Amino acid sequence: MAGAAHWHFGDRLLIRERRKLARISSALRELGYAEGQSITLVTRSVDGRNERLRGLAAELIGLRVDIIVTTGTPAAVAAKQATSTIPIVMTVATDPVGAGLTASLGRPGGNVTGLANLDAELSAKRLEMLKAAIPALSRVAILWNPANPAHRPALADIESAAHALGIRLQLVEARDSGELNEALSAMKRERAGGLVLLADSLFSTHRARILDFAAKNRLPSIFWQGGFAEAGALLSYGTSYPDLFRGAANYVDKILKGTKPADLPIEQPFKFELVVNLKTAKTFSVSCQAISF
Repeated sequence: MAGAAHWHFGDRLLIRERRKLARISSALRELGYAEGQSITLVTRSVDGRNERLRGLAAELIGLRVDIIVTTGTPAAVAAKQATSTIPIVMTVATDPVGAGLTASLGRPGGNVTGLANLDAELSAKRLEMLKAAIPALSRVAILWNPANPAHRPALADIESAAHALGIRLQLVEARDSGELNEALSAMKRERAGGLVLLADSLFSTHRARILDFAAKNRLPSIFWQGGFAEAGALLSYGTSYPDLFRGAANYVDKILKGTKPADLPIEQPFKFELVVNLKTAKTFSVSCQAISF
């Protein structure tokens, strides 16, 4: 691109999940960055093991990165705890103010900025959608990770929604793969009638196992991202993730051009996606009209 000599060569990014790299890389190309020439991308992934986040953040800082891009609230928190000077662009972060990542949405005031995803608010909406799809639903399991700082505020919203809908909740927690096995067993033992998952990399990593469990136990489920519904879940409803990653590239561009993260307001999503798996809906005799909000 014209003026390429003015960009910082060797800029590196941390992107927690490798599958996000292609989206951000594509957006950076559209902005004029050539990978390997005007920018270098270095990826690290915890593969659902959030206990590795601190170590990976320290590793990237040791590589003297210029910018860190994170996916999810736990990754953003780990990065902020590791550095107060390297700019951090967060994506898919819930309640950045409540999580202690920024002073406010309008003026972050530190080294962290980026995009929030409103997942706490959307979690209650997912419960409403599952109830609309399965009107007889009376008991729903909520799968959450106590190690994820975004989950407790989401649970408060879900509990309020459940009370209004006349639904009893079964809160099942999982911090790792072993606890996930116990959580699934508890759902089966207590005969949950539906399943709502809070967004977490652990559950993404073990998506196939969770979906297989839901299918075998005829458990209608709703996730936060379209790929889950495409893979067999009854429903998914959430932020458009590709939009978040394209937005992250815009933040990277502005920071590389000299804008401080403290002066870049945090963006909130305005586009949400509802995906229905028609094959799964048929097994539960669900009418798509019932869940067309």
